[in-house]
Amino acid sequence: MRNLINRVRLICTFTGWTIILGTACTRAPEADSSKSTPRFKLIPADTVYFNSFVDCNMAEAWVGDTFRIFPGKYGEDPLWGNAHDLKFADGLNADEAFSSRTNAFHEPSMPPNAPVGKPGLHGAVWFETVYQDTSDRTGKTLFAIYHNENYPSTLPWDAFTGSGYKDEKWPQGLKGPESPAAVCRIGIMKSVDGGRSWENKGIFIEDYQSRLILKPHNTSNTFAGGVGDPSAVACGDYLYLFFGEYSYPGMYEEGTWNDDKEWSGQCISVARISLGELNMPEGKAKRWDGKSFSVPYNQAGSPVASLQIPRNEGGGPASSPSGGFHWGPSVSWNTYLNSWVMLMGKVTGSSWAGSSIYISFNPNKDLGKGSNSQEWSKPQLLLDKPGYFLWYPSLQPMNTPGDIANKRTCLKLDQRARLFVKNIKPERSEYMSEYIIEFEQQQQAFK
Repeated sequence: MRNLINRVRLICTFTGWTIILGTACTRAPEADSSKSTPRFKLIPADTVYFNSFVDCNMAEAWVGDTFRIFPGKYGEDPLWGNAHDLKFADGLNADEAFSSRTNAFHEPSMPPNAPVGKPGLHGAVWFETVYQDTSDRTGKTLFAIYHNENYPSTLPWDAFTGSGYKDEKWPQGLKGPESPAAVCRIGIMKSVDGGRSWENKGIFIEDYQSRLILKPHNTSNTFAGGVGDPSAVACGDYLYLFFGEYSYPGMYEEGTWNDDKEWSGQCISVARISLGELNMPEGKAKRWDGKSFSVPYNQAGSPVASLQIPRNEGGGPASSPSGGFHWGPSVSWNTYLNSWVMLMGKVTGSSWAGSSIYISFNPNKDLGKGSNSQEWSKPQLLLDKPGYFLWYPSLQPMNTPGDIANKRTCLKLDQRARLFVKNIKPERSEYMSEYIIEFEQQQQAFK
């Protein structure tokens, strides 16, 4: 096995160096964006191993003086088995919560899955972001934005409503030729007791059967289509949802499918929903159409162009076994930079293969003004670990007096933060942190 420590590549734009740990430093070519985007560096730190199941962004909130996290998965899944891994753990600060022992995680009360063909919760859910209702001074009213996965067996086609999925030419899933790919959707649950129990509020953004990408074109062993892997931030009167778009940008038909057209509608997109609609969110999201948030929740919008990988740089559609797209955004507001920061993974092969994490910046505090929500810098390489699959990167607060006093979470951070990421090899999977990221302000604004 390679010495993976010596193979970790860090992009350190403080100095413009590419650092190979354990070897001499060599000068790296400066990217054009380095003159205008914030600078950053990764600092090796004591390794923190997470002691519970993680397969998504980390959802969290301060409930009073308690830092509470909600990792894991819950619900019916015919491919991987029904799950009761969505749990919560507490700490007096982020470090304490993230270091919780396995027996310190507790399962909240969750809504049951509805019978097939009946209204209600179907499939498995993962909490990706928690929005804390600012009108509740106790801090106990929480809205969890969840990633939801279904199959033709859990959400079968309903000709009357036009919802659900047809088990015809269905693409392969992650467990081999006989396994089905999932379709992802995004919904909301609500808690009024700080996350100890949850009520399902429904799906507020999804793609329907007509836009799913089927055989023979979908050979990626990922999704049949849908929207998922979200990160949501509150700005003004809206919750802005950054998510992966995995469907065809129009009606999918086997005879007219085109990979360039598919690529044009993928992969990191943005939608928004009014904070006043979170209690009744079904179908309420509006997607970006290239000029405004005007596309209905179930129709094709336009992705964030600056976050797409150009075709001449290896970019490809989500249905391709060679990958070529960024995914799994994790967004935070950085009070030190006065900028939004986004981390994301990069798919370079089938079954979500990809060993690198990227970072992008957006200096526009008001995401609702003009095209501000689209003005992200070209992603820069943050971390690469050859031989691993790197999934679900996030920046997390630490146990510093400032982070505790300001009750910082993954949604609002300062000059320094912990980098967490899921490290996957065939023999093991670990959610862990090995580095602290440190930012430095630039003198001029960037576009």
